[in-house]
Amino acid sequence: MSIGVDYLRVVRERFEVLKGQGEKTFAQLREEDFHWILNGASNSIAVLIQHISGNMVSRWTNFLTTDGEKPDRNRDGEFETKRMSKAQLLVCWEDGWRVFLDTLESLNEQDLEKIVHIRGQAHSVIDAIERQMAHYAAHIGQILFIGKQIKGEQWENLSIPKGKSDAYTNAMNGK
Repeated sequence: MSIGVDYLRVVRERFEVLKGQGEKTFAQLREEDFHWILNGASNSIAVLIQHISGNMVSRWTNFLTTDGEKPDRNRDGEFETKRMSKAQLLVCWEDGWRVFLDTLESLNEQDLEKIVHIRGQAHSVIDAIERQMAHYAAHIGQILFIGKQIKGEQWENLSIPKGKSDAYTNAMNGK
């Protein structure tokens, strides 16, 4: 397998893990939890979903041929509180991920050598992918943190629980 093909496979897997972590958080939350904010400087999970989806649709629609900041995107509007239901928010989430993952899946090794533009600035395709990895991971980390704060002791851990690293490693190694 070539490095480019392997890279595309690995980043897709990593993005799917991020998507899954968000969805495992959503599954633990009630409708009103999506709109909880700590203070006026904070974003709710609903706002983060709107922003992530808006970013994905803008960046990944016609990814190789148009600037990633589409003229019809209202980025500031993504941060305005809209009273969307949990079901509506999950549709918004899926819409963004569908555009993104379909585009990522359509890329081939030769595409990795191309240049794309985001807000008029040139980026290699690899740089654009990595830029989005950092961006989406940061926001999904915020979603998990908010979910964990809301759920408190009822939070169902999404990774290795505290104090369970050795048991996890032993189980992975068949011990």
